[in-house]
Amino acid sequence: MAAPSSETKSPSSSNTQLPLKPIPGSYGMPFFGAISDRHNYFYHQGRDKFFATRIEKHNSTVIRTNMPPGPFISSDPRVVALLDGASFPILFDNDKVEKLNVLDGTFMPSTKFNLDTTEPNHALIKQFFLNVLAKRKDSFVPLFRNCLQESFAEIEDQLSKNTKADFNTVFSDASFNFMFRLFCDGKDPSQTNLGSKGPKLVDTWLLFQLAPLATLGLPKIFNYIEDFLIRTLPFPACLTKSGYKNLYEAFKTHATTALDEAEKLGLKRNEACHNVVFTAGFNAYGGLKNQFPYVLKWLGLSGEKLHADLAREVRRVVNDEGGVTFTALENMPLVKSVVYEVMRIEPAVPYQYARARENLVVSSHDASFEVKKGEMLFGYQPFATRDPRIFEDAEVFVPRRFVGEGEKMLKHVLWSNGRETEEPSASNKQCPGKNLVVLLCRLFLVELFLRYDTFEFEYTQAGFGPTITIKSLTKASTI
Repeated sequence: MAAPSSETKSPSSSNTQLPLKPIPGSYGMPFFGAISDRHNYFYHQGRDKFFATRIEKHNSTVIRTNMPPGPFISSDPRVVALLDGASFPILFDNDKVEKLNVLDGTFMPSTKFNLDTTEPNHALIKQFFLNVLAKRKDSFVPLFRNCLQESFAEIEDQLSKNTKADFNTVFSDASFNFMFRLFCDGKDPSQTNLGSKGPKLVDTWLLFQLAPLATLGLPKIFNYIEDFLIRTLPFPACLTKSGYKNLYEAFKTHATTALDEAEKLGLKRNEACHNVVFTAGFNAYGGLKNQFPYVLKWLGLSGEKLHADLAREVRRVVNDEGGVTFTALENMPLVKSVVYEVMRIEPAVPYQYARARENLVVSSHDASFEVKKGEMLFGYQPFATRDPRIFEDAEVFVPRRFVGEGEKMLKHVLWSNGRETEEPSASNKQCPGKNLVVLLCRLFLVELFLRYDTFEFEYTQAGFGPTITIKSLTKASTI
């Protein structure tokens, strides 16, 4: 188990005992500096090397740089980058930073993608979703297990016909089906106007908003063509308008109980429905469809010894508890640790942005820096959660990292727009589905190892996460 090498030494974001220094780095010449940084970020260096070379050059984990997409679709690409676990948490301090219109950082997709241009009442909307999840808590386990069983059956069917199976597509469907059924009183989306098209409609809607923030992974000779096509002008929202309308109508028709609850809280029904589509589609489905491939990738890379250990724990606890229950899931320390370690080593959403509400001081491990009111702060989460001054073997996947005394390090797991040891509320910006996502990842592991002893897979790294191909599944030898 990895222990912190300097947990007691990590400074807060306003540590006045550290020397105050100017923020190093440069934005370069207007326009040309941003273009150069964009090309380095996407094509010449790649994400991690882009930041690592600047840390090395300036001997600092707080630097000035430009963040994509830049010209012409981003009006101001300049950021103060926070690249360690000491400086990153200031992004969670709502007294010092604000997160209005910064979900995609320096790039703001058109609000026409959502057919709703009003700024929502954050506290009321957040409370609505917290209430929805609380009232449906008892359905989480049986509903998602049903989706998992359907998905593994589909994987097995593909393997029997083709000797390989498309994991991402199958579990994208499972993620959408679960979220739709959760909000829509158990209604199967295939029995609505969406049919089987729901995941593809959301994927298209997401792609048109997020494409400028990623690369398609094309051969190098096409890099500049890709750059010109997806980052010169914003994609017109009209191309996804009909698809979004179909999603909206499906939720409006079938999420009646949830929308009734929203009206009782004082929300307008149409505003609540737009937010349900956004949360179920952009936040929940968009996150889960990437999270499960990350879990399987790291699980697969860890090998059969870990698979055997997980299978043994899962089957013993399920047998002792008489089934898959909340209590059973809490009594699986290795399963819990593996999920947290995946979220630490490769968070599904690597970026966090916020804008300084006031003049403030940000501290890294070694120095403090003044940030002016209105400046954009950017946190690269993988460097914060793989900070070697917080975690031993920070670049290594350690399955038992958070077992026993290791649980004390969960405050440095930051995937949910907050610390893992904190809870979402109406007054903060932490993901309202934080605990649900962790639960679903645990359930995924439990169902996997109730059914199988091990698996073989291949993966390729795509723009928004790994693409997984299942090569074989070995049925469980003991139950």
